[in-house]
Amino acid sequence: MKFTKYLKDKIIEITFSIFIYFLILLLLLAFKSKIELIISLTIIYFIPFIFITTKNFYKKQQFINTLLNNISNLDKAYLVLETLKKPSSYEDKLIYDAMYEINKSMNENIKNYEEQVYTFKNYIEMWIHEVKIPLSSLTLLVHNHKDKFSKNSQRQIKKIDDYLEQILYYVRSENANKDYLINKVNLKKSITAVALKNKDFILESNINLIVENIQQEIYTDSKWLEFIINQIISNSIKYKDNNKESFIKIYTIENKETVSIVIEDNGIGISKSDIRRVFEKSFTGENGRINGSSTGMGLFIVKNLCDKLGHSIKIDSEKNQYTKVYITVSKNKYYEVVK
Repeated sequence: MKFTKYLKDKIIEITFSIFIYFLILLLLLAFKSKIELIISLTIIYFIPFIFITTKNFYKKQQFINTLLNNISNLDKAYLVLETLKKPSSYEDKLIYDAMYEINKSMNENIKNYEEQVYTFKNYIEMWIHEVKIPLSSLTLLVHNHKDKFSKNSQRQIKKIDDYLEQILYYVRSENANKDYLINKVNLKKSITAVALKNKDFILESNINLIVENIQQEIYTDSKWLEFIINQIISNSIKYKDNNKESFIKIYTIENKETVSIVIEDNGIGISKSDIRRVFEKSFTGENGRINGSSTGMGLFIVKNLCDKLGHSIKIDSEKNQYTKVYITVSKNKYYEVVK
């Protein structure tokens, strides 16, 4: 809060006070008062005025600076009123009470909104689980009677299952602290589970799956990690280059504190203009426009899950050459998980 701007807001009061002073001065001069009297009255008039103006400024400055500083230091700025002392002046009390009522009303609305969102997410998660039961039965039926169902039917069922998984984990990522469970996980077991899930589509797409050096144990949530790896492998299958012999290679790079799970393919790659935006919500990019079936949500959810679990993820790619995804996971159970 600047003193000059404060004075500018008080320009009417200041102008009126000076005008009154000059009227008094004219009266004193009209009655031929002594210069000593005029000087004394001038001092008596202006010293209280300057003192009160300055005092009010510093009082308001202290309140405003405290308010702004507290707002900047709070994650939820609407709680700032709880950090302030109730003012003593009548005018400031009225403003404080009005702010309190506004804040109370907003908190009630936020609470109602959070309850509605929570109820909706629970319903969505329950609905997905209900839908997945007949879908699992249908998947098993198609698998056991491949001669009666076309390859396209299997692909469409797989798409439905993948989209349901995306929705489920998107909902869960918004309530991560209620769903994840950090444990020591055998990396080979998780990658094997994902490979088996995608076995038919890897074989159908004539992709050579290469798995090396995945014996490590890491600290993560096994279900979430499998979903993350599955999304990346699904992308590798979706964006394979039909003009070359395709492969997906999964291996690790290990150091003292972390393990980086690398998922590499020799597919169509990602253009330089898109690489920095692949984790953005609903971003499909050049490949998405070519493919036509991309939602732009897969990698967004993957990045969200990695952030929640305290893992890091990055992508390196060259157009028409390769794509490498690095998921870096801690080997130590004492690491920060974002809640």
